[in-house]
Amino acid sequence: MHALSAFESAARLGGFAAAAEELCVTPSAVSHRIRQLESQLGLALFERAPTGVRLTSAGRRYLDSVREAFDKLAQGGGAMAAERERLRLSVPPTFARQMLMARLPEFLARHPEVEITVNVALPMDGTTGEAADVEVRWLDRPPIAAMVEKLFDDELVVLVSPGYARRLALRKPGDLARAELLRSELLPWRPWFAAAGLDWREPQRGSVLNDLGMLLEVAACGLGVALCTRRIAAAWLETGRLLSPLAVCAASPMTYYLVSEASGERRAAVEHFAGWLGEALAAA
Repeated sequence: MHALSAFESAARLGGFAAAAEELCVTPSAVSHRIRQLESQLGLALFERAPTGVRLTSAGRRYLDSVREAFDKLAQGGGAMAAERERLRLSVPPTFARQMLMARLPEFLARHPEVEITVNVALPMDGTTGEAADVEVRWLDRPPIAAMVEKLFDDELVVLVSPGYARRLALRKPGDLARAELLRSELLPWRPWFAAAGLDWREPQRGSVLNDLGMLLEVAACGLGVALCTRRIAAAWLETGRLLSPLAVCAASPMTYYLVSEASGERRAAVEHFAGWLGEALAAA
């Protein structure tokens, strides 16, 4: 949502500096958010020149969708709200930031009859304080539910900051013996070790992060080596904040599933959302 706000503000005000002043952030923060959005969409939204920036044709089209989506999100109460269907989503924080939010205006533009509520959930069990019509869960096998869809397959890669990679001269898997291995209960190291031909146990030392976004940020700060899936780490890789210096990869034992127990009137909105999200992620 920060990236979408930065894009809309820069487009409306005609520059990153003006948008930064409106949003109370630095121009470099606005530029970084917009580049993240462009990376996630695979589109150039602005033409950049020494004299300033201007929207590309794709940017103008996307701006229309973003403004329409913001208008719909801002609408509350009254007769219009009563006529529209609310879809309650429960999603893990990293999935929300990296995979969903930048794409959400497209769904809302396609389905103006739907209003959404997004709640952040624990990745593995979908636990939130709110009821949900659709949940995204990070699991090693399909759960039992009325509707279950695997969103995509992914592969595990080793990720380090450029500076950390230079200091340790990481060229082969065995060089990780000299490294600080960052850990997360969301992704074990053993599958990657096996793919690399290393008969190593799961690391017993090193920082533990319970969120994949935090794991990648800590690695980008040069505090160790992270193991994560390539698609979740895409924004960090595309901006060069993280590198994947080792050629070895392994199939991820964990992936995201879309889960729903919705029935009756809510089922149609759930099916619309599930079909759209599957298409959006397949095209990424």
